[in-house]
Amino acid sequence: MYRKIMRFLEEWKESGHRKPLILQGARQVGKTYSVLEFGRTHYENVAYFNFETNPRLNRTFEEDISPDYLIPILSHIAGQTIVREKTLIVFDEVQLCERALTALKYFYEDAPDYHIVVAGSLLGVAVNRAKFSFPVGKVDMKTLYPMDVEEFMLALGEGALVEQIKKCFQTDMPMPSALHDTAMRLYRQYLIVGGMPECVLQFAETGDFILVRHTQDTILASYLNDMSKYNTLNEIKKTRLAYDNITVQLSKKNTRFQYKLIKKGGRASEFENAIEWLCLSGIVSRVYKVEQVRKPLENYRDINAFKIYVSDLGLLCAKKDLAANDILYMLEELNDFKGGMAENYVNAQLSMNGYHTFYWESERGAEIDFVIQRGGKLIPIEVKSADNTKAKSLKVYMETYKPDYAIKLSAKNFGMENGKKTVPLYAAFCI
Repeated sequence: MYRKIMRFLEEWKESGHRKPLILQGARQVGKTYSVLEFGRTHYENVAYFNFETNPRLNRTFEEDISPDYLIPILSHIAGQTIVREKTLIVFDEVQLCERALTALKYFYEDAPDYHIVVAGSLLGVAVNRAKFSFPVGKVDMKTLYPMDVEEFMLALGEGALVEQIKKCFQTDMPMPSALHDTAMRLYRQYLIVGGMPECVLQFAETGDFILVRHTQDTILASYLNDMSKYNTLNEIKKTRLAYDNITVQLSKKNTRFQYKLIKKGGRASEFENAIEWLCLSGIVSRVYKVEQVRKPLENYRDINAFKIYVSDLGLLCAKKDLAANDILYMLEELNDFKGGMAENYVNAQLSMNGYHTFYWESERGAEIDFVIQRGGKLIPIEVKSADNTKAKSLKVYMETYKPDYAIKLSAKNFGMENGKKTVPLYAAFCI
């Protein structure tokens, strides 16, 4: 299956300013597969080292972490010669070996011709909690997310449809109704399957939602197990409570995160470490409210007001135990959850495209789901789960800040009217 990360890896390989690369992301998003596939197609050989399956590797880094010392030993362990620029060296689950992470500094300074990629599922958590000697400024970093809806469509053989969607996004011309209906169906399938590569592959091969749900349940169980890692006993329970509650809060009309909904009388001081763990692990992301829409948005965020979204839509539906047909036909019973689910989907697609998302609220309660910086401009994005696109809040925002244009995401076809660019939900990946 095609992953967009390949383009980034190719550019990294050819860059004259290349540094050892740290690839981070939640468990099961395809880090190991992507790196090994890249190594197989772009290098003469790959030297792969996994610190989880081979704990004895740690001893190699205990005494000396200079490249001159490490390369002969690593060549011996891998059973193949590691050659400058022709071998891709891969350290997997590197969060389990602090010294291996520190060694990247010396590869950058003393042996930059060696191509190294390291990956880790709980790297953000480990570095934060264990006070690693992190090689600041000596490494490149990239986050890998689940597959976006474009990658999902490509995996299902819908390349021509993807090109048509991109064309209509650029021109604001409506899609032919039959293609629009097909793309909306694929969008709803994506909500069920999500972007975990194993789930997408299973669905592409079998079309079986029940098989996919079994895999999703397995991934969710592995996430719960991970919550016991790099966490104190006191924090494990709080982290699980917070994670369980996030999906409940997405069903509320006001999706702003409230600690008191985790448990009666819950406060930030009690749960903020748990929320931070979930964010660092890549399982969820936090979107802050901005008090003023000015550049840089980061300067105007309200640290006490935020929303939390999960990183994968399929896991969200699995966690809520939603039946595939209920989502395919968007039954009325889901009305309380549709809005939160559509918001979560859009935030995931924007994050995958590298945007840092915020939301805005007026003093009188008008709310814009997302504000992003696109092409040097601050753009408001309103999300509707159906084709009812009356957006009073967007009108208030546009009168207040007079943006160049706004984006409305809904079930409606492409179009442009009064500075509002209408984009179907399935085309969120184009933004």
